[in-house]
Amino acid sequence: MATQMFEGRGHAAVYQKYRFAPGKELQQTILTYLQEKRANLAELVVDVGCGSGQGTHFLAEHFKKVVGTDISEAQIQEAREAPSLPNVSYLVCPAEELPFEDASVDILTSFTAAHWFDIEKFMREANRVVKPGGCMVISTYTVDMSLRYGNCSEKLTKIFRESWDLLLKYSHSRIKLVLEDYKDIFEALPFPDKKRITDIFDKIPMTVAGVVGYLESASPYQAFMKNDPKAAKSLLQETEKRMLETMGVSSCETPVEFWVRHVCVLGCKGQ
Repeated sequence: MATQMFEGRGHAAVYQKYRFAPGKELQQTILTYLQEKRANLAELVVDVGCGSGQGTHFLAEHFKKVVGTDISEAQIQEAREAPSLPNVSYLVCPAEELPFEDASVDILTSFTAAHWFDIEKFMREANRVVKPGGCMVISTYTVDMSLRYGNCSEKLTKIFRESWDLLLKYSHSRIKLVLEDYKDIFEALPFPDKKRITDIFDKIPMTVAGVVGYLESASPYQAFMKNDPKAAKSLLQETEKRMLETMGVSSCETPVEFWVRHVCVLGCKGQ
């Protein structure tokens, strides 16, 4: 059974505002692999579990036709309302029931979403729709994150990780797939030609407000909010306050470097 998260309009709006697109290193890893497999001339790319479209936008810059799909109507609404290229469209559907013909998709992708799918059913469906010689790209960012700013990077990272550790107590059991670097997802991929890269590090330009907003967009925070709204809001306020004090600044729009480690599973279907 797939797990439905990020459903509410309010959460989708926070997601759209604060979730970041794939960073340069991850983009390069994906594009290099697709070039090697001669999939860079793809006609149709489908981005599954696209959320509000951060990964879909990146794909649209490189491929002829990109369709983002998500089970959440609120997320798709956010994606449709955001500025995008004319070669992008969006559909509401489950990852396990894709409305595409057999062997019709050149590249199937999923960014930081596959751990919510029913993996067995999703892989069966992916195998059905991907063309012979087509590719799959499944990536996620991990909880291995750090902050850099002047000479207080270590202290800032500690503040951020303390907040994350508190939130992880509210995380869904499926986050285990992320904590294990998508090992089970890699093993479930039905193509023999496949690889998993676990050491892609990206620098994401952020502000203090963006870092706090990212915490707010995370699924464990939403669970914390339902459980104890006052404590959840207080955590975000306290995190922001501690970060600003540590940095010696007053504006939450102060830029910081947000470093994140990505895991990427890549596969090519046989001819």
